[in-house]
Amino acid sequence: MKFYSTNDPDHRVDLQEAIFRGLPADNGLYMPERIDPLPDAFFAELSNLSFAEIGYRISRQLLGDTIPENDLRRIVAETVNFPAPVIRLDERTYVLELFHGPSLAFKDFGARFMSRLMQHFNDESQGDLIILVATSGDTGGAVAAGFFDTPGIQVVILYPSGKVSDLQEKQLTTLGKNIHALEIDGSFDDCQAMVKHAFLDGELRSKLRLSSANSINISRLIPQTFYYFEAYKQLLQSGGEGVPMVFCVPSGNFGNLTAGLIAQRLGLPVHHFIAATNANDVVPRYLASGEYRTAPSVPTLSNAMDVGAPSNFARMANLFGQIWGKGQPMPAVHAELARHVSGYAFDDAATETAVRTVKEEYGYTIDPHGAVGYLALKEWQKGHPDTRGVILETAHPSKFLPDMRRILQDEIEVPERLAELANRQKVAQQMPARFATFKEWLLTRSVEKG
Repeated sequence: MKFYSTNDPDHRVDLQEAIFRGLPADNGLYMPERIDPLPDAFFAELSNLSFAEIGYRISRQLLGDTIPENDLRRIVAETVNFPAPVIRLDERTYVLELFHGPSLAFKDFGARFMSRLMQHFNDESQGDLIILVATSGDTGGAVAAGFFDTPGIQVVILYPSGKVSDLQEKQLTTLGKNIHALEIDGSFDDCQAMVKHAFLDGELRSKLRLSSANSINISRLIPQTFYYFEAYKQLLQSGGEGVPMVFCVPSGNFGNLTAGLIAQRLGLPVHHFIAATNANDVVPRYLASGEYRTAPSVPTLSNAMDVGAPSNFARMANLFGQIWGKGQPMPAVHAELARHVSGYAFDDAATETAVRTVKEEYGYTIDPHGAVGYLALKEWQKGHPDTRGVILETAHPSKFLPDMRRILQDEIEVPERLAELANRQKVAQQMPARFATFKEWLLTRSVEKG
């Protein structure tokens, strides 16, 4: 299987180059050259397949025979060695819990898969591989956990100062060894821009082995398709066959929703997708108007979605025929995207109300990101009542402890692996949102080994 750039379909590389390079030189994003539907036999036996077997078969479909079967099975088994349960709220509303991994966020799936793929291909004789990652909250913790103490790999995490929760920050800044945290005086968009700039900088490319762990890296998206199929399997087992299924995806950088669209291309019978955002509503505005305009991100209660220039929108548009380097998405691309995806945006006041409503009506504690998803699903279902909606619950509520306590006026259970971080000492390098400073830091430090 080859991977092409969304800016140039003729630019093609193999899997190893795609995951290590992260970003093509033309500033596009890598996509698999084919997304063929899984065979009918797969769907016939889906309800009896394990999560790991589902992941293996999807990986084989998207990666081809690049990785030997035994190695790929091991990589997938180590990626999905925790569950993704579907919780029923009522007959039309379900929650897919994606926070049962090490960092209590859905990004554990992508980070673990990527780290093991990179280990498989990494040649330590060439020097350490330096993983650069920008985070608005959960990505950094998942990447830190996924790559911690991995031989031959150093991780540099850029995060916006004061814009992640205290426990999220502790997940980024307390591990040490090969994990390095940079606290950037700016927004997530600034962090993401600095990372992207690094990959396009010729001097850095010539002197350092760089790769990315953000969802700009195609290896992050592949395992995110697994749990869409896992959710569908669980709904089949509970008698959901024949009922139109929609997925409501709390969205920031839009990697999760892109993975859902890829799952649909693989044959998953998804009736519709709902993009749920906070005040950072670039994609809902595009879906409504047909005009794509990024905007500076604004801080909200659902901080992991505070993205004003979502990278993966290029992949979403590309799936429907857009070559991103050609400018604004073509009208036909907008029409097809709007046919498959609806977008809604909600402010913090509505989000807080939704957290309380879900607790009062269902006895379920939903985090602020999932609450935005709940609002979007309920709004969409007003016109589509005969559907089953699955909300992707992307992070454990305890990761947003002060806000959750304030909203619910109650204590929130904190899993032990998160609670123990509270007393650990934060270690982070403060840095302005200037690429020149970041570049100098990379070149002069060459990222010290743990």
